[in-house]
Amino acid sequence: MQDALAIHRWLLAHQIHHEIVRLPRALASAADLPRVLGVPARACVGVNVFEATLRSAREPVAVIGSIAMPPRLSRIAEAMGAERVRPATDFLINSSTDYAAGLVGPLLLPDRLNVLIDQRLIDGLDPDELVHTATGERRTALRLRAVHLFALVVAKPVELGGHS
Repeated sequence: MQDALAIHRWLLAHQIHHEIVRLPRALASAADLPRVLGVPARACVGVNVFEATLRSAREPVAVIGSIAMPPRLSRIAEAMGAERVRPATDFLINSSTDYAAGLVGPLLLPDRLNVLIDQRLIDGLDPDELVHTATGERRTALRLRAVHLFALVVAKPVELGGHS
């Protein structure tokens, strides 16, 4: 399973300035980051994992976005060409991401995983703004500049809000 040390080492190898933040309270999920850190939800990046049904096969898809703006399932289905999209089970999340369910971070996701990034996150943050995300551990978070996060994630940008 991925953890803060693996992320820290990977970021050091890429010469990316970052900070692993020790949290005053344990996270139940990445959605707790704004409350625990006292930062705006729009600057907290979460990863939600869904199960997409494509031509009767089921595939996991990870969606990177702001905790303040959850993705619309219909937009994920449209982007994936899926017949149906639903939240993934904890087992599927753990096995497909190498992270603990609820604490999935946007870095070090497996190459075999379909990953989307919400265009609203990219458009809504100043590149120099600090963002916070989960590390796979309940007691730590990752802080780095948005520009570095966007440069490091391997994801397809898709508009995941709106009315459809």
